[in-house]
Amino acid sequence: MDEIILNTFENMFPDAFCELNHRNHFELLVAVILSAQTTDVSVNKITKTLFEMYKTPSDFVQADIFDIEHAIKSIGLFKNKAKNIQKLCKILVMEFNSNVPNTMEELIKLPGVGRKTANVVLSVAFNIPAFAVDTHVERVSKRLNIALEFDNVTIVEQKLMQFFPKDKWNKLHHQMIFFGRYHCLARKPHCDICSLKNKCNYYNNRGVNDEKL
Repeated sequence: MDEIILNTFENMFPDAFCELNHRNHFELLVAVILSAQTTDVSVNKITKTLFEMYKTPSDFVQADIFDIEHAIKSIGLFKNKAKNIQKLCKILVMEFNSNVPNTMEELIKLPGVGRKTANVVLSVAFNIPAFAVDTHVERVSKRLNIALEFDNVTIVEQKLMQFFPKDKWNKLHHQMIFFGRYHCLARKPHCDICSLKNKCNYYNNRGVNDEKL
């Protein structure tokens, strides 16, 4: 654990939170699936209408797949996402009484749900300690030498869980997203005002690894 990193995240983003709009566990699950390779802002624009059209898993099951596609067509991979959402809704209705399961094992069996999505749901919906690794978390982890450049997301997740105390994971996940989204950007990060620049591969290499990190 690095107290300087912890304190920096806490000072910069003490109120970091999930920026995907949702009112319940099911809406969170759908929103996270929709957010793959898409910004939270874009997802929030469509879910405002989507969640009024389809409020429950049964609503998605009974819907025409083309109507679901039309409702989410402004985001990437909308055809595949519509198909996965309708399939997982059928499973939720048939196997889970329309409830979202609260274990990694059950979540990752759902269509369109990988470890990142499952970890977000476990953390945000159920307050179960988890460390979801999205592009921001991965980039920050590698720049700050918590993980290595060639580590895949599973290894990055494992290293983060080893590096930080378990009781910090859920909040740190959001803080690292905010840090990567608003400060340690993929392009032109705010190194000049960053108190962690001396720990940063990107800063110390003066941008040499920009394409990789």
